[in-house]
Amino acid sequence: MIKLSDRREMAARVVARCRELAAYSEVAGETTRTFLSEPMREVHRLVAGWMTSAGMAVTVDAIGNVRGVFGGAGAPRLIIASHLDTVPNAGAFDGILGVMLGIAVVEAFAGAGLPIAIEVIGFSEEEGVRFRRPFLGSMALVGTLDEMTLGVKDTNAVTVSDAVRGFGLDPSRMGEARLSPVTKGYLEFHIEQGPVLESLGRALGVVTALVGQTRLEFTFAGHSNHAGTTPMHLRRDALAAASAWVVAVEELARGTDGLVATVGRIEAFPGAGNVVPGKVTALLDVRHAEDWVRGEAVGRLMDAAASAGAKRGVAVSHRVLMEQAAVGLDVGLTGMLEEAMRNIGEAPVLLASGAGHDAMIVAPHVASVMLFVRSPGGISHHPDEDVLLEDVDAALAVGVEFVRLVAAAY
Repeated sequence: MIKLSDRREMAARVVARCRELAAYSEVAGETTRTFLSEPMREVHRLVAGWMTSAGMAVTVDAIGNVRGVFGGAGAPRLIIASHLDTVPNAGAFDGILGVMLGIAVVEAFAGAGLPIAIEVIGFSEEEGVRFRRPFLGSMALVGTLDEMTLGVKDTNAVTVSDAVRGFGLDPSRMGEARLSPVTKGYLEFHIEQGPVLESLGRALGVVTALVGQTRLEFTFAGHSNHAGTTPMHLRRDALAAASAWVVAVEELARGTDGLVATVGRIEAFPGAGNVVPGKVTALLDVRHAEDWVRGEAVGRLMDAAASAGAKRGVAVSHRVLMEQAAVGLDVGLTGMLEEAMRNIGEAPVLLASGAGHDAMIVAPHVASVMLFVRSPGGISHHPDEDVLLEDVDAALAVGVEFVRLVAAAY
């Protein structure tokens, strides 16, 4: 058992490492780090160094996941993982905290003999920023990263495969990224990214399920024309149609219990102040814990887009970028995580995750569980994202106790 003073020092080191990694960014003065961008090279160097110092054998797989294994190759394996990429202008803890806590859990067992192995993974991509395809790292892990996805292009016409090769990796070896057949479980630490735990005055929460989500790209195609000479009744204004639809998205979500729907990005072309917008693209994100509710809402929002376009002579089309069913987490491991919380004096709080996480990709293939850490102010995907040191300390204690319980089962 690690001493309380040592554990608190380790928790402080976890927070410090998260903040150190936040400095590696594609944009000066903020934290923006997308899939296999140049700053990820230095992140790899640092994370691999910390893993090596903790006694792990370190590799980087074909999709760019950094992986450290502690323990025998043939032993039953527990994965502790999260992601190392960020959204634009991010905070320091989304994803990264989970990887740093994984390393700290391994450090806590330095010199100890375990009947299980621990594999800590820093996924190269989860956010879907660069290619508008999330979960590339965890999809490679479970073998669902297909050739079509590898051919998707970013805004510079670089494909996923091109990006992999440009980083010095080989996309033809993607099959080697698959998880070890001796893997028995998956644990993901993650900040809550919401206000529930803080509202309850609690540091930690056990996640029972991850809500389903649909992401779509809508295109509103009207006709560009001179803003001064085109009468209002003769316009085919794509932005006006899209704007009416955005309001309909908000109204439907507000009127449907548990539904969240967001138009998070909208681009108008040609984008000049004195030109009627002839084309608009918009990204829609719809989430709900019940797949049938989400599916019904998506259908109604498609109809609303068509209606908004028809009133203005604007053609509307869409394509699905992601369709992810709600995912329940493993009952047995969830019970162990609850027991681990009780063993350190924390009464378990159970909650569903409104955000998508790598666990939702892994869970259909491996028994999976998640532990949420309180987000002060409920803030995430923002530079003010933060954690409390005492919460990180508690998460580390739960993680260590969880590993003990899993090990005892073998």
